[in-house]
Amino acid sequence: MENIEETPFRIAHTVQALGSALRGDGDRISSETEKLWFKESSAKNLRNRDFLSPTTVLNTLYADGEVPPAVMVRVQSLRGTGVLPVAGGELMGEGLRVRVDRTAAFQKVLSDASVYLKPPSQIQGCVVLNCPALHPKPNVPSPDTLTLGQLRTVLLTDHLGALLRRQGFIVSCCPVLPEESDIIVFLRLLGIDWPTVPISWTNDKREENILEALQNSPYREREETNGGRRESEGKNMDGDKEEMLKVNLKRMFQEEQLPGYDPSLGTCTVQRDSVSHLAQLDRATAGYTVSTATAVHVTSCQDEFRQQQMAMLWRASGATVTQRHLVCGPMKTPGTHLSAAQYLQLRRVQMKEASEIKYGEQVEDQTWDDIIKVMTSATVRFELLSTVHTSPVTLDVQREGSVSTKGPRGGVFVMYNCARLHTLFDSYERGVEKGLYPEIPEGSQLDFSALKEEGEWLLLFNYLIPFSELLDQTGQTLGCDGGARVNLKTEQVRFKIICKCIEISVDIQYQSKEPLPHLFNQMFCRLQLLRALRELYHSALDTLHLPPIPQL
Repeated sequence: MENIEETPFRIAHTVQALGSALRGDGDRISSETEKLWFKESSAKNLRNRDFLSPTTVLNTLYADGEVPPAVMVRVQSLRGTGVLPVAGGELMGEGLRVRVDRTAAFQKVLSDASVYLKPPSQIQGCVVLNCPALHPKPNVPSPDTLTLGQLRTVLLTDHLGALLRRQGFIVSCCPVLPEESDIIVFLRLLGIDWPTVPISWTNDKREENILEALQNSPYREREETNGGRRESEGKNMDGDKEEMLKVNLKRMFQEEQLPGYDPSLGTCTVQRDSVSHLAQLDRATAGYTVSTATAVHVTSCQDEFRQQQMAMLWRASGATVTQRHLVCGPMKTPGTHLSAAQYLQLRRVQMKEASEIKYGEQVEDQTWDDIIKVMTSATVRFELLSTVHTSPVTLDVQREGSVSTKGPRGGVFVMYNCARLHTLFDSYERGVEKGLYPEIPEGSQLDFSALKEEGEWLLLFNYLIPFSELLDQTGQTLGCDGGARVNLKTEQVRFKIICKCIEISVDIQYQSKEPLPHLFNQMFCRLQLLRALRELYHSALDTLHLPPIPQL
């Protein structure tokens, strides 16, 4: 049995417990209880409530919306595993509003914030992340042939892999690429460690097996002739006469009742690069148990139809792995067209120019080269991934522009202010060594009632407490039934949290400097909050493969 005092707070558990208390269900949890309450998030509403059960809900449960006294007692005395402590509740015009005991919440969370920085559960399973943009067609793609839309899918694949590994999944990426090829060097500039094989490596045996399986597939298309049925003939890439292999994909997904696939798939002619693609997938899933394995094809909307064909061909060859499609919206660059290589080079030049303007001649040594590399990668990742993956992204890629260090949504802003947090703690620790400041006490020794500012509660309630639950959503969503497509809200982990936390915590940093002795407790409480947020930033940035910059 779990110890209530030791279990981390969870927003979902609190909403469920509030719903059960309102309905009088005791410990029984149902999906209906989750719809009775709403967690507030706006600064305006959080001034007087943290959770709300609207009047419309109360009217469906009780006559005239009048909540019985016994129910009010249950709500106000709420306790349970992972449930936030309730300070009080009152019935108002908008509904029944509940306020959390914020001092108790600060005390418990900041006494051990590490448990809020990892998923609440570890999931057993295997995932193959397939990035069609990187497959040979027939040649290995290069940075100059990679489009911005394809680059977006590569970055999303990389980030999704980091999130899933953190949840306990075994993850492999497909396809493998030749080591030290131009595309591998390019991906390393963005912090992506993509799997490689020796240049001499071939996958010929698997390609032969895939081709043979498709030739023997029950969905292979055969033409009717006067003399009976036969396979049509064509020419292969070497000019030799061979059978032209066609597979009826529409008949397959209709007979096998596979929802979510385009009904116009029809009949597909098998090309050599298709066989290579399928052989790579076969290699990536080798040794995986089918019942626990999922293949996620991360593709652009322009390539979605082609990737559905590939998924059906793979199934026609005998693959039974669960397949899902993660589709990215279009990329727009008004007034110009850039390849992935040109885009990265442009952002690097702009990043160096912005750094030179800010820091002068010191921006020349190897240390600064490394900093600019990280900052450029952060800029690219935030620009391409901060939007919901299904939505379009519009980039300003005019060469006369520059990279801003001030916008609260940008990668540069985030990295600079993470560095400022590092500097704040580094300066404080040096002050402790010199005897200027006392050491920061443990959270259990502090009075967190000193944290009364609106921004302080926003950071804890909207970002720090829910962080682990957000990390858990990716794997949970992946395991849900729902057709071919899957939509993952990974941008919430990456950017919504990081940017807003940075924006608010910058203000708190200024309030934490050199207080009078009678304000030490308040300063310590704020430093404990900032320390927890610093770890949150590092945890979130780690899923983007962005190392924190010590100082600037």
